[in-house]
Amino acid sequence: GTSNNSGSDKQTYYRLGVCGDTPDTPLEFAKTLTAGGCCHGDNALLEGENSLRAFYHLVENGVPFPHDSSGLFVGYKTDHDPRQRATSAGPWTSRFMVQKSLAQLRRFGVPLMGGYEVIAILTAGEGEAKRTVGVLAVEKAAADSETFGLTVFAAANVVMATGGPGDMYEVSVYPHKQMGSHGLMFEAGVAGANLTESQFGIASVKPRWNLSGTYQQVIPHYFSTDADGGDEQPFLNQYFTSMKDLTGAVFLKGYQWPFDPDKASTTGSSLVDLAVHAEFLAGRRVFMDFTRNPVATGGLEPFSLDNLPDEAARYLEKSGANQALPIERLAHMNQPSIDLYTDLNFDITTDPLEIAVCSQHCNGGFAIDRWWETSVGRLFCVGELSGAHGVKRPGGSALNSTQVGGLRAAQRITHVYKDDLTVDDFTAAASGEIEAWLAKVAGIVSRGESAARPVDEVKKDIQHRMTAKGGFCRGAETSTEAVGEAEQLYGQITGEGMQLAKKADWLAAVQVEQMCLAHWGYLTAIREMIVTRDGGSRGSHMVMDPAGFVPHPMLAQFAFKSENESLRDEVLEVSWNGSSFLATPQPVRPIPAIDAWFENTWNEYMRGDVFRG
Repeated sequence: GTSNNSGSDKQTYYRLGVCGDTPDTPLEFAKTLTAGGCCHGDNALLEGENSLRAFYHLVENGVPFPHDSSGLFVGYKTDHDPRQRATSAGPWTSRFMVQKSLAQLRRFGVPLMGGYEVIAILTAGEGEAKRTVGVLAVEKAAADSETFGLTVFAAANVVMATGGPGDMYEVSVYPHKQMGSHGLMFEAGVAGANLTESQFGIASVKPRWNLSGTYQQVIPHYFSTDADGGDEQPFLNQYFTSMKDLTGAVFLKGYQWPFDPDKASTTGSSLVDLAVHAEFLAGRRVFMDFTRNPVATGGLEPFSLDNLPDEAARYLEKSGANQALPIERLAHMNQPSIDLYTDLNFDITTDPLEIAVCSQHCNGGFAIDRWWETSVGRLFCVGELSGAHGVKRPGGSALNSTQVGGLRAAQRITHVYKDDLTVDDFTAAASGEIEAWLAKVAGIVSRGESAARPVDEVKKDIQHRMTAKGGFCRGAETSTEAVGEAEQLYGQITGEGMQLAKKADWLAAVQVEQMCLAHWGYLTAIREMIVTRDGGSRGSHMVMDPAGFVPHPMLAQFAFKSENESLRDEVLEVSWNGSSFLATPQPVRPIPAIDAWFENTWNEYMRGDVFRG
């Protein structure tokens, strides 16, 4: 769902470098992925070693990645990328990936079960012997039936690829109702990993879309208004001493789009994010206008393409983007980025975009091994749901990680876990869980007639708490408060239930209950990182500290604590035991040594040993 409904100016796929004269290797790729810290080296190396196989698989599927007349798939730099490893099929890259993969599934006659919502992972065994035996889902069209539409899928192996919990935040650029599966993963006993690490960035809120790349590089005009749309102010101007510095910071937001405390200085690109957020906190609305260049006020010189920082000037000149207005420069370089807004019923050629600093991507997820298998046997998770990304992932690396993770899971299942699950074994293992769920749903429906708080009200409570206390500005006191509030809310809704407008709304109640559990887990990780582990600002979030670094004299409210770099060598895992969360730091697994002796590999491959290690 998310992959089919989200993107950015030219949504990036990050793979091993294949163009130009800069050499690249899987080892160098892994070093880049692990450079930001909290990223397991074995997963990073696997993503490098399988990168081109996964990329060319998509090419052969028909994803239209651009190449030149010689067949070279060209690249460009993205955030945290030391080489030109990024490529793109345009704003809808991941949508193309979905469409072409679906075409392959249909070609091979693979059954697709639409209209179902998974609410539980069914398991058997305990401890290290625990494994999945399938999932419990709801046929949404039958949610108000006598059996509530509950449907069982027996499966010897389960691969979860349901994205991040975007709907858990009040200010979010994720597609609406993007829930993720974090609550039910916790309930199944899977440990969360790196849940402190999410990305935030400037995005339009109506419609929701990331404003990275050329949206910033054409240097649009930023302004804010009061709540009613009056009192227009070019608020960015007050933070810069020259138009050249202002345009340089805006331009660099294209390359450096996610908020980064390391770039939150008097001329850094993330100063733009803080300025936007300061207006938001003041109750003002913020806009980007592509019909105007930045407006000169407060002693700043007028905007001119002849007065840009060298990097911006070279980029626009080489791109032939010397047109008079931002929208004209954008049309010249990236017309699809305009067209997609038209498809979303918004015209950026005439109207400014309302923006905010939004939750955009979860770099954390759930703990996996080198086959992308979780601590629950035969349960795999790939993509944004897996905790493979570390603190500072290069833009677009999540798409490569998803493809490589899917390949690794498929190899493990095909060569090692290929035995079937009998109906008798499944029934013996799962009957108790299924009966418990029938009773649980009946209780949700029964309590829904008298419960005090409506489902939507509880959901808004969760969303507001996550944005206010678990967003890109967080602190020791607020995170401690938030954990207590989350625990109290979870106890309340599991004990008293939630008010339902109609019977079928029980499914929404389950989703919100699981969202509540998920946000409790996230906030626990954030509190533990700040309070117990003495973590500071890193990745895409700041830890507020009045005695810390002040990014700008006019932004003293955003004084923040610097990073505790010693924590880069550990991954904070968070587990649910049925009544509370336990946080445990785990050492980062190093990048393994590469044993590339052909004869040994050949023999191990022929025996199938390469799929068992």
